[in-house]
Formats: sequence, structure tokens, C-alpha cells
Amino acid sequence: MALNVEEEVVRLKEEIQRLGQPQDDGSYKVKFGVLFNDDRCANIFEALVGTLRAAKKRKVVKYDGELLLQGVHDNVEIILLPPAETTA
Repeated sequence: MALNVEEEVVRLKEEIQRLGQPQDDGSYKVKFGVLFNDDRCANIFEALVGTLRAAKKRKVVKYDGELLLQGVHDNVEIILLPPAETTA
């Protein structure tokens, strides 16, 4: 069963937190190659690059470039941005 884009972005956030390194500002950093080569991520995301692009468009993550390719961009850092500080 395929996840919808919003669900995939939520799962991506969880996987970046699992695999990444927490930063002082509340963000997490992980290299693209770590995400791409992780077995659990491979089982969750049919199209990791597409999910990353959707998350970037929603300002959930940031990274340099538009299209990430295995091998070529393994060392590109994906940054999971800290949750926005909003008050209800």
C-alpha cells in the first residue's frame, strides 16, 4: 500500500531523526548516501528522491541542489529543519 505524500514526509522526518546527528538548533543532519543505502528507508520509500523534493518544497528539509543521485550526491547533507516555533 502506497503512502500519500504527507505520510511519506512524516516518515522521512522519523528516518532522518533515526539516522542523523542532532544539531544544537534542533535540526538533524544526515548524508544522502546514508539515507539512500539504509535498508529500512529502502523498504519505506518507493521514491526517496521524490519524497525529499516534496519535503524540501514544504520547507521540512533543506539541501543543496534539486535532484540527488546515488553515488554522485552521497555526501550531500540533508538537514531536517527544527520544528517551527508557533504558538496557538
